[in-house]
Amino acid sequence: MAKIVSPQVEFAELIRQVKQVTPEIFNQDGKYLNLMEGRWQEPGKPQDFVSPIDGSTLGALPMLDRPTALRAVQAAHQEAADWARVDLDERKRRVQDCLDQLRAHVELIGKLLMWEIGKTYKLGFTDIDRCIDGVQWYVDHIEDMLGKREPLGVVSNIASWNYPMSVLMHAVLVQVLCGNAAVAKTPTDGGFISLSVTFALARRAGLPVTLVSGSGGELSDVLVKDQAIDCLSFVGGRYNGRNIADALASVHKRYMLEMEGVNTYGIWNFSDWNALGDQLKKGYDYGKQRCTAYVRFVVQRSAFPQFLETYWNAIRSLKVGNPTLVDNPDDKLADLAFGPVINRRQAEDLDRLYADALKTGATPVYEGKLDESLFLPGQDMSAYRAPRALVNLPRQSELYFKEPFGPIDSIVLVDRVEELVGEMNISNGALVGALASDDEKWAQRTAKEVRAFKMGINKLRSRGDREEVFGGLGESWKGAFVGGKLLVEAVTQGAPTQPVLGNYEDAILLPETT
Repeated sequence: MAKIVSPQVEFAELIRQVKQVTPEIFNQDGKYLNLMEGRWQEPGKPQDFVSPIDGSTLGALPMLDRPTALRAVQAAHQEAADWARVDLDERKRRVQDCLDQLRAHVELIGKLLMWEIGKTYKLGFTDIDRCIDGVQWYVDHIEDMLGKREPLGVVSNIASWNYPMSVLMHAVLVQVLCGNAAVAKTPTDGGFISLSVTFALARRAGLPVTLVSGSGGELSDVLVKDQAIDCLSFVGGRYNGRNIADALASVHKRYMLEMEGVNTYGIWNFSDWNALGDQLKKGYDYGKQRCTAYVRFVVQRSAFPQFLETYWNAIRSLKVGNPTLVDNPDDKLADLAFGPVINRRQAEDLDRLYADALKTGATPVYEGKLDESLFLPGQDMSAYRAPRALVNLPRQSELYFKEPFGPIDSIVLVDRVEELVGEMNISNGALVGALASDDEKWAQRTAKEVRAFKMGINKLRSRGDREEVFGGLGESWKGAFVGGKLLVEAVTQGAPTQPVLGNYEDAILLPETT
């Protein structure tokens, strides 16, 4: 019997709920609007947005031109001065009001994320729950972290599509809690409907937030370099990040640029293969479309047979399919490992990287196949890719130095510890890394030679929440570090003698522990 879209996540019903909960984000013709100058307005030039789930059109992004975005930024600048005079207790009360409203609509937001960016049911809720729980922690602890520090003014946010709640919305709410006005650009590849809902609730709570849509090329000058912007928070690829870093070189303003790197997992003198198998499965959350995904395994050559057996058993157990489907209307949604990648273009780029690796001499060791029973008959499957893995990736392969941002793993075999460290440092800096070894003291010592901001020993290392610091070394991060007290310090100004820790062109100022 063919599967059906579950009535509990049917998109038309979700949009009906959106119009009931936040009618202000639409104009009278049902077109989406931008949030600027304190109200929802400006439908811009509509650009159709397609769901990665099945290729259906979900709506149209209200794309703005540069002059209109400039109006939004200038209005935020004026609002920032007024908001900075609001005392902390009132700011806390309003952010708490926003969190309470968000909690009431977690179900709706989580389900929207399924359609907009291809999250599974479980991961959609994880994203919004981590946002709410994380900001709640800041509300509860802000006095000690803030002290006598002052807000910077307007913080501009340009973030990738993969975590619109736990990264972008979370950052915006902490920024306004600290006394800043926040401007955010909706990610063009997904998340604009769920973000419109959450920003509407934040605005109702009296928070100085602005949400605009537009192409990076059109809005970059305004959102990055305009004098009304006092701080920039960027999450995205290394190419765009470098361009932004170059643009900021001549402008003295605070910035946090989180970029990609090849996060590696090294294996040396290791025998706990069952534990590794569990980590391999967990590492495939959201099809490895995350900045802390481990995509390169650097394996002691003599351990390769055991590693390969463990890898095969773990990865072939993963189910990849349409996350909205059930057999019967009352069934629970399937517990899939992941659904589609973000769009057809990304899927085709993964194919290109894989084909280039084979052409330059890499050897395939795993090629997964999609199970058609996990899809609707005849549905658009162009954004779905099963896991693939390669060994002996040559240096002339593009994938050797690049994070694929999708379900492709590469495996590099080494014979000496010096090779292991060299291969783990291949991208000149990473956000996370890990070393697996039965000799934990050796692993702790060797981990210090790996240029990753965070290292796990016999376990995956994640971004972290609440008080946990986050940043990157080398080319994976530029500017102030974030997380806990450091996030507060990144978006506020202290005494001239108080340095803001971070990775800068002329110095790396590290926290005591990472």
